[in-house]
Amino acid sequence: MKIAAFDLLTQTPAGLDITAGGAHLWPGGDTPAPGLFLSPGWFDLQVNGFAGYDINAADVEPATVAGMVRRLWQEGVARCCPTIVTQSFEHITRCARAVALACEEDAHIAASVAGIHLEGPYISPLDGARGAHPREHVRPADWDEFARWQEAAGGRIRLVSLAPETPGAVPFIRRLTQAGIVVGLAHTLATTDEIAAAVDAGATLSTHLGNGAPAMLPRHPNMIWDQLAEDRLWASAIFDGHHLPASVMKVIARAKGAARTILVSDAVALARMPPGVYENAIGGKVELQPNGRLSVFGTPYLAGSTSSLKDCVENAVRLAGCTLAQAAQMASLNPARLLQGEAPSGRRTHTLFKWDERARRATILATIVDGAVVYADASGNNDAESASR
Repeated sequence: MKIAAFDLLTQTPAGLDITAGGAHLWPGGDTPAPGLFLSPGWFDLQVNGFAGYDINAADVEPATVAGMVRRLWQEGVARCCPTIVTQSFEHITRCARAVALACEEDAHIAASVAGIHLEGPYISPLDGARGAHPREHVRPADWDEFARWQEAAGGRIRLVSLAPETPGAVPFIRRLTQAGIVVGLAHTLATTDEIAAAVDAGATLSTHLGNGAPAMLPRHPNMIWDQLAEDRLWASAIFDGHHLPASVMKVIARAKGAARTILVSDAVALARMPPGVYENAIGGKVELQPNGRLSVFGTPYLAGSTSSLKDCVENAVRLAGCTLAQAAQMASLNPARLLQGEAPSGRRTHTLFKWDERARRATILATIVDGAVVYADASGNNDAESASR
């Protein structure tokens, strides 16, 4: 089947040839059906779980990881970084090993898992900055401990988020960057000088900027302004409609620009689950409200997101004033460039979707990973089929 779509990367019509053997992109082609778009595969750098699959659960197994990745394909997420958060040494080891085994057992899962994101445990221990991370497991940076996790992960830890002020952070950042691992700043109350020292040592990302912070901060300076102003830092941000107000989404997108803003879901296992009170690996007892806001029970502190990267793309257009092409870039090319230095040429990973401009909503039609169609809409939506005629 040959599909004509509008390629958001080249801003030109493109053809997608889907056969039993996979999918192949070719330039040019027929006039696309209105609203049918092809994007580089969406890439979520920060996802802790989804639809009941919990990467941080005590009983996590390779099947948990594989189930989450397959469910994310339905949301247009072609690649992701399963995110392991602050916990005991043994718990993090078990989670890292589960991701490694899932990749070893299934080539499609391996192609979709771009690496593990280790968020913590080397973060601020203070309330507010720590967020939902358990205080008893926050600790100073430890290279030997990290090396053992990396061994359990089969070398798959590609991104580490930490607080610059944690003891030992600066030399630890240097060793990480020398090993080719991307470093993000997160859950921090770092000073201007501490942020500068971390960036000088090699940190390149502000992880979920604007979150992992107390409700009250000095007017200026503070760690949000300092990271916004640091041109060497990319910024990832959770555009789920709860973690950041629309005004802050706009400021981040404008300060960093479409070229250095990255959309992340920060989704947890309760994403797409019914409202209620749950026991969660992240945050303990949490409450999922009907509007999708997830917080530590009885507190104002968020306990992760229940949105997908698709929701964040929609909100970037709906609330942050981004064009659809900019939003897709923030969800695809930018994380790939940050994590892997990838060039856009020779793409074999795509997200095909129908865009409703009135509602500012996307319907995922197909997700393609390394040339393989890992998800195709089977709901009766015939947009892709009609575009092939």
